[in-house]
Amino acid sequence: MLCTIGDLLEDVVVWLGHEPHHASDTPAKIVRTRGGSAANVAMFAALQFGSSRFIGQVGDDRLGTQLCEMLSANKVDVLAARTGRTGSIVVLVYPNGERTMLSDRGAATQLSELPQDFLTGVTALHVPAYSLTSEPLATTAIAAISAARSRGVFVSIDASSTSVLSDFGVQKFVDLVTRLAPDALLCNQDEAQLLGLGVTAPMVGAALTIIKHGAMPTVAITSSGVVTSVDVPIVANIADTTGAGDAFAAGFVNEFVTTRDVTRAINTAHALARRVLGSPGATLDANAQ
Repeated sequence: MLCTIGDLLEDVVVWLGHEPHHASDTPAKIVRTRGGSAANVAMFAALQFGSSRFIGQVGDDRLGTQLCEMLSANKVDVLAARTGRTGSIVVLVYPNGERTMLSDRGAATQLSELPQDFLTGVTALHVPAYSLTSEPLATTAIAAISAARSRGVFVSIDASSTSVLSDFGVQKFVDLVTRLAPDALLCNQDEAQLLGLGVTAPMVGAALTIIKHGAMPTVAITSSGVVTSVDVPIVANIADTTGAGDAFAAGFVNEFVTTRDVTRAINTAHALARRVLGSPGATLDANAQ
């Protein structure tokens, strides 16, 4: 079973028909969904593979209750602390599918203790960079990684966001990942460039580095320099890229832990991400197979 640690938030997804008018009205379609990278990965993993676990903190409020119930209803084992105010993210989606996020993480960064027996039945622990760059959540997530590694649990880290990495400090993040030595580091091409990664330069400390290049082939690089390139299937109608990276992570980690076949795992990740690209926010389009 895949376990994640980090954010569970409300996504307020704003689909813009065109560039917004400054200081005036702009027509838009607005959809409210569950969000937060760690929660998204847990949800996608449960929907695709039957179960998962989420560890995090939400506010002691109605929104927090609704979000936890939403995960639980989809076979996610929710281990959530409840205090403070639940966070929200406004996601502005432009006509080309690209997005800008305005984040208020609220209580999500305040997780300071791990639940007892949180690794029971867990085969993989997935940690977004969001969970490693804000205290006290970062200290808690690092403790979870340490516990997972001591039990032989597969550990993956997602670089998550160029702005998060820049604000935290690129070299500081590289040093942290080197020390944590994950089994896999996942990133997109912009994050890879910021971190100084490439086909000849995988992430130091990571046994496997996965770099997504949009519609171009996804590349996997082992610590010894073995490269695997996997083509990305054509996606005809991209409505919204929100959550696609999280779906990729859920598909890749679950499949790779089971099969240890990197090509098969990337293909599974592509298929799951494709379904999200046709949906509003971090949700699955059941018709996109």
